[in-house]
Amino acid sequence: MIAGLSGAGRSQAAGHLEDLGWFVVDNMPTSLVEKVVELASAPGSAFDALALVVGRAHNVDVGEVIGRLRAAGHRVRVLFLEAQTVELVRRYGATRRRHPLGEEGQTIVDAIGRERALLEGLRAEADVVIDTTGLNVHQLKEKVVSLFGVESSAAGMQTTIESFGFKHGLPLDVDMVLDCRFLPNPFWVETLRNQTGLDPAVRDYVLGQDAAGPFLDKLDDLLAMLLPFYAAEGKSYLTIAIGCTGGRHRSVAVAEELGRRLGRRGFDLRVAHRDIRRADQ
Repeated sequence: MIAGLSGAGRSQAAGHLEDLGWFVVDNMPTSLVEKVVELASAPGSAFDALALVVGRAHNVDVGEVIGRLRAAGHRVRVLFLEAQTVELVRRYGATRRRHPLGEEGQTIVDAIGRERALLEGLRAEADVVIDTTGLNVHQLKEKVVSLFGVESSAAGMQTTIESFGFKHGLPLDVDMVLDCRFLPNPFWVETLRNQTGLDPAVRDYVLGQDAAGPFLDKLDDLLAMLLPFYAAEGKSYLTIAIGCTGGRHRSVAVAEELGRRLGRRGFDLRVAHRDIRRADQ
């Protein structure tokens, strides 16, 4: 189920799912969702992956529909797309389209605020939230493919460990944020400055610090305890963000090592690096 703010990228996300082989129905009225799911899941149906884009005024009561579908035994995942108000205003200005909740005498900001308030409950129930404010079409596709591609379609919780740089802002679509800026920064070592945490020299420098081993040991034990509890609560996606100053050295090395450790424990996970390619370090 794809929901979210108008202008945040619902249709683009749906297009990427269609490219992955999902059967997609855009702008689905809530009243028809259960009927479409019933038809798609009937014996002999050719559809094993169905994506419904619930749009505009229809998605204010979609939470009730999702609850009934899950109670009937369907595996339902909810993707919620949002963006900052200033970015949504910019997008509507570029397209010159009218906001679907706009009313006479209201500004576009008023309409966006009204829709955001209406969808607050649905956003809280979503399995994964993507903020598209700073994403281009290629970056959005990368996120959708990583979350809903063939390898991610199996049952169970998908865990993502993502490195980032605090100087570029906190990631908004994560569940847990950890700070590794207490470790010495390889940026100040001239021979390491232009490398990243994927390079052996930087990795060895970061992981060789006295505090790195105990930090990773305790974090590994903590997450090994917590992840099964998150999965037992029915969570489909969990994203753990590891931050350092620029997002190229310490956080990358720590995220990679944590991913290796949890992978050895049998957890289904992926490691991503948000800011590793940024030039403004």
